[in-house]
Amino acid sequence: MLAYILKRFLLMIPTLLGVLLLTFVVVQFVPGGPVEQYLAEAKTAPGGGVEGAAFTYRGGQGVDPKRLAEIKALYGFDKPAHERFFQMLGQFARFDLGKSFFQNKSVWELVKEKLPVSISLGLWTFFISYLVAVPLGVAKAVRAGSRFDFVTSLFILVGYAIPSFVLGVVLLVIFGGQLQWFPLRGLTSANWDELSTMGKVTDYLWHIALPVTAMVAGSFAVTTMLTKNAFLEEIRKQYVLTARAKGLSERQVLWKHVFRNALIPIITGFPAAFIGAFFAGSLLIETLFSLDGLGLLSYESVIRRDYPVVLGTLYLFTLIGLVTKLISDLCYVWVDPRVKFD
Repeated sequence: MLAYILKRFLLMIPTLLGVLLLTFVVVQFVPGGPVEQYLAEAKTAPGGGVEGAAFTYRGGQGVDPKRLAEIKALYGFDKPAHERFFQMLGQFARFDLGKSFFQNKSVWELVKEKLPVSISLGLWTFFISYLVAVPLGVAKAVRAGSRFDFVTSLFILVGYAIPSFVLGVVLLVIFGGQLQWFPLRGLTSANWDELSTMGKVTDYLWHIALPVTAMVAGSFAVTTMLTKNAFLEEIRKQYVLTARAKGLSERQVLWKHVFRNALIPIITGFPAAFIGAFFAGSLLIETLFSLDGLGLLSYESVIRRDYPVVLGTLYLFTLIGLVTKLISDLCYVWVDPRVKFD
């Protein structure tokens, strides 16, 4: 087991290098870099061009060459691309994610600022999805083929088919606009600091209700059907028939024998789903409900060509994803001792 874990950690290194190298190369060919944006914001005369180390910057006519060189040095473009890449790798090896070009903050500070919003959406989406999906999947498996199974499957498929952003718009228009039952934006009200403890809890839940509903509606469909199919497969096995023949009640058979084996594919997916709920938040939901989270940060960084934020968050999220995948694999051994990585 220890050798397997060590091997997986060693394999993470080339994977990280490959992801960073591919993204870095793509970044070099994307037009409208930070130097170009700086020149555009300075309202320089259009047309013409100034040759750079790796690009041809348009819109730089009339700019003093010394000033242009200072701007390139400010963003680090005065160095060759390969030198900048290895410098970035050295920083990432020390977990130094760099500093934003435009926000005058380190990438770590930006991630910490946006993380509470993503945690709010992620935690509620994860727990509500599993708390609804697993019991519902068990109920559907026990009542397979019944009217209850048919009706719930219909609702699940409809919820899965509707994009979360479209559902969010509908919820926002009806419950936020027409009925005015819920707020239209943000996680808290303007008078948050003046509220009591219970008032803050109520206000927070009041704000988070619509975006979480929009995200949960489609996310628990896969888990529900996976739970149902896993239970149906286990119920048909020989050991279940043997347990019933010994006189065990249906409740004992279901919860003492079937439950553990059927939940193997569900439990092993917990780590990835739990971490993914934080770092894979919906950009459209955050934009729609004016929630300043990690999704919106990543999108704005790409649009503004804020390369330290783009590459720094990519490195962080990729590393977390690789570690989470390893934890998910180790969960197989924890849940099912028959699994051997040897």
